[in-house]
Amino acid sequence: MRYQEGYKEQKRRDLLKAAGAAAKKNGFAATGVDALAEAAGVTSGSVYAHFGSKAGLLDAMIVNEMERSRSRWARNPERSGATWLKEEAVRYLSRAHIDHPESGCLMPTLAADVARAPASTRRVFEEQLQLAQAEIADRVGDGEKAWQFLSQIVGAMVLARAVVSEDVQAEILDATRHAMIG
Repeated sequence: MRYQEGYKEQKRRDLLKAAGAAAKKNGFAATGVDALAEAAGVTSGSVYAHFGSKAGLLDAMIVNEMERSRSRWARNPERSGATWLKEEAVRYLSRAHIDHPESGCLMPTLAADVARAPASTRRVFEEQLQLAQAEIADRVGDGEKAWQFLSQIVGAMVLARAVVSEDVQAEILDATRHAMIG
């Protein structure tokens, strides 16, 4: 059976998007290949055909999700420095990001899965994280501040999602925003 030009690449993108959302919502290790494939409306065979293994899918998801973040940060190049940091902190440290991990950043949800993954996956994550840090450093003019920003926003989101009380979640986000932007 012949597919239309671009069909396979589109299915790959659809699979990355849907599997990424499912993994960010439920955790990658806790979500089987069948569930990841089902989220994209494909068979588990498609996962193996496109990525070779579940680990290969994780590597591709890391790259895809981090590229999306960098692409978003690259928009509006006139925004920079403290103004950019403030706007991004407010956007990231939000109730919506707590409630909808599937549409948010990969790092708070999947960093623990990545930490337990093989060294090859951790290298992919490290490379993508360094690219993210470099993009932020370019935006704010300070590499150390970029690492601080990433560490604070991701750490705050991990803690906020880990507690039950919305009041405590709000305290965590508010305190982090205050510490970062005054």
